[in-house]
Amino acid sequence: MTKKYLHFAVVFKGSNLNYGEGVGNILSLKKMSSYGKNYSYMSRQALRYDIVRMLNEMYNYPLTPVAKSGNKADGVIQFEESTTIQDYPEIDFFGYMKTSDGNKIRKAVIRITDAVSLEPFHNEMDFGTNKGLADRIENNVGNDIFQPEIHNSYYSYSITCDLDKIGKDEIYDIDLDSAEKTQRLSNLLSAIKLLYRDIRGKRENLSPLLVIGGLYDSGNPFFYNRIKLSFTKEKTLIDTEMINSVLKIKVLNNTVGDRTILGAVAGEFSNVDSIKINKDNTYDIEDFFVTLSENITTYYG
Repeated sequence: MTKKYLHFAVVFKGSNLNYGEGVGNILSLKKMSSYGKNYSYMSRQALRYDIVRMLNEMYNYPLTPVAKSGNKADGVIQFEESTTIQDYPEIDFFGYMKTSDGNKIRKAVIRITDAVSLEPFHNEMDFGTNKGLADRIENNVGNDIFQPEIHNSYYSYSITCDLDKIGKDEIYDIDLDSAEKTQRLSNLLSAIKLLYRDIRGKRENLSPLLVIGGLYDSGNPFFYNRIKLSFTKEKTLIDTEMINSVLKIKVLNNTVGDRTILGAVAGEFSNVDSIKINKDNTYDIEDFFVTLSENITTYYG
């Protein structure tokens, strides 16, 4: 059986997804610089948090117990020594480090990148007060002002997974059966398909508007940093030239395009048809994840 890697990139739209450290009454979004411009982003830790939360809500996957190693006041928060991937899919996906009884380290099998905005941040800010509550106080002479940075944009992130390492832990001599490995990855894909985030009194829909990827013979995250957008007055366009150049890359006896499938919400992007993928491998979002799950089942089967 040829070793296989799962990789796909997601594009979604959201606003004000992840705040960093504020100054005074100003709430600052997490930002990074690229191409001489600022872009907001949602950290991979925040994405991991919401994926784990969704798996708990949807499939009752238990949250892995944690404890402090060493001195209780100064110790490092880690997963409890007794926890294993057999009982806790979270550490099967995202790894662990346990130092209370020697160094036991299992690297993350599911690798997530930051979700970085595809549109520059232009220093926009909201202006808010707590006037609604302040007016309830008799003879109130003022109310608190707060100014959060705001950014509504498309975002992109990618996920990569070594399929041969799911359900395996040599430290504890665990190797789950194929059915359990398949089920765990299927549930993970469903959580990503329906992902949302609660932040500052609102609920943001993080489910994909476009997703591209598949099972490959290389662990390279082919579509990471390869998604760009441009805009006209009435259209949102994907940089298909960049994606098509990735699809031509040869891996062993196949090209990336031979192993790639595409899912998109109808009408969101005007030039999806210009991506050079076989029409039989182009789906809506639901069928993309169904097909990807079927390919994973075939691999483990």
